[in-house]
Amino acid sequence: MRTLPSILHLDMDAFFASVEQAAKPSLRGKPVIVGGLGNRGVVSTASYEARVFGVRSAMATAVARRLCPNGAYLWPRFVAYRDLSEQVMGLVRGVSPLMEQLSVDEAYVDLEAGPFSGALLAASPAEGAELVRAIAEDLRADIERRTGLTASVGAASSKLMAKIASEQAKPDGLVLVHPGQERAVLGPMPVRALPGVGPATEQSLRRAGLLTVGELAERSEEELVRLLGRAHGSGVALMARALDTRPVVPDRDAKSVSVEDTYQVDLMERDQVLFELDRLAARCVRRLKAAGRSGRTVVVKVRRFDFSTLTRSETLAGPTDDGRVIAATARRLAEQVSLAGGIRLLGVGVSQLAEYTQEDLFAQAAAELAEAEEEDGQPDEESAPTAAAEQPVEARVWLPGQDVRHEEYGPGWVQGSGVGRVTVRFETPDSPPGRIRTFLVDDPALSTADPLPLRPPPAEDQ
Repeated sequence: MRTLPSILHLDMDAFFASVEQAAKPSLRGKPVIVGGLGNRGVVSTASYEARVFGVRSAMATAVARRLCPNGAYLWPRFVAYRDLSEQVMGLVRGVSPLMEQLSVDEAYVDLEAGPFSGALLAASPAEGAELVRAIAEDLRADIERRTGLTASVGAASSKLMAKIASEQAKPDGLVLVHPGQERAVLGPMPVRALPGVGPATEQSLRRAGLLTVGELAERSEEELVRLLGRAHGSGVALMARALDTRPVVPDRDAKSVSVEDTYQVDLMERDQVLFELDRLAARCVRRLKAAGRSGRTVVVKVRRFDFSTLTRSETLAGPTDDGRVIAATARRLAEQVSLAGGIRLLGVGVSQLAEYTQEDLFAQAAAELAEAEEEDGQPDEESAPTAAAEQPVEARVWLPGQDVRHEEYGPGWVQGSGVGRVTVRFETPDSPPGRIRTFLVDDPALSTADPLPLRPPPAEDQ
């Protein structure tokens, strides 16, 4: 175990919802809920104002609406979140290159491997702790100055305690756990505070009379193994004693890239399923290319009307990021699954990732097939995608929270739509709360737009 609290855990505060509040002045200080908005939608992130009403992540959106009927319910804008995440993680890497990014808004960082390592190792425990505190506070300030968003940071001698400390620091705070104080911090906490202890494990421990981490720490590993099984029991026993020697591991490499959609109305027709697969494949390819990756194995996930879930996969001769190849493969895989009764979820993914794209025969063959079809006007019904003339014509769909621009009124965001009309609030991150205007959904002057930056880049970046 370390003698300095030199591992940081950074967690952005209500990240998605905070981005929306920063981008939309009219929502600041108000409950904001980001996630799926349909009957089967799930809350991704709730602002702290929404949490007062009991709204939480992973809650069904329908339940959230009953708890907080006056909240702003918005679709996620992943492009905006990814761009801000890249800014934040760039600042985190500035304090140490040894960073382990867990998600778009969460990361561990090991200060003993960075530019401050010499000063930390030369300092006394007290001086080292104060230096860690100063580094963490400067990092939080830099993030807020650059993005306008707040982050909570925990500092400790292990990843376990750093994460627990960051939870205690929320929102917008810093908690430092000095080496040697771990058991005192953990002891009074409920067993659910330990990572991996969910509702089922909690019930098993409760039946044994174990309610706090301190009570767990008093039991032997053998007893916890009997209660929870070998692997889980041993892990819980170590965590309860604050024993965690896991290193910060950089470059957590994704094993796959995938997208999926749950449909409010089950898909019943084959053409509907194929059309949705094409859309999912296109989204998957965009993510694949954004990550600079390609992959060999295409995976299709299908959840049927009775909630049974099936996956089918096909491995290609070489890695590819060609959208035509991935879409055609996904269609072939879907043919192996019965559509009887309806489909409620579809997903398309690519695994066996590589850092390059092989210009393989699959992509060339797909291109040649498309050219041949254009020349003779007779597409092959078994291998070609549905002809454009036969595909459903997409109506313009405006999603709450979506960035838009009007030729006369400028940038804004969709507040709501329905009955052939769309309501837009015209404001920008640095404007006062804006005015609301309503248009026909097919108004040619209204178009989708890229997210606006929350703040201009600092002078040294321009």
